[in-house]
Amino acid sequence: MPYSIAKIKDNLDSKIGQHVVIRAQAGRKKVIKRNGTLKQTFRAVFIVDLDEHKSTYERVSYSYADLLTKNVELSFDND
Repeated sequence: MPYSIAKIKDNLDSKIGQHVVIRAQAGRKKVIKRNGTLKQTFRAVFIVDLDEHKSTYERVSYSYADLLTKNVELSFDND
């Protein structure tokens, strides 16, 4: 059964506050891996606060469409 953006958002709503590992496509053969905590979900995007001292950014946001198209993959500690 294919996922929908609404199901993806509902799934992430239940995981707010959990540690997450993000793998995001950054080009043809480049993948960026980041660690952080799922902070908030909104209608079209979700926000991850990144771990301190491991990144130049404090937080990043991605759209649910990025997860649907597999441009971004999330792994939670308890999964």
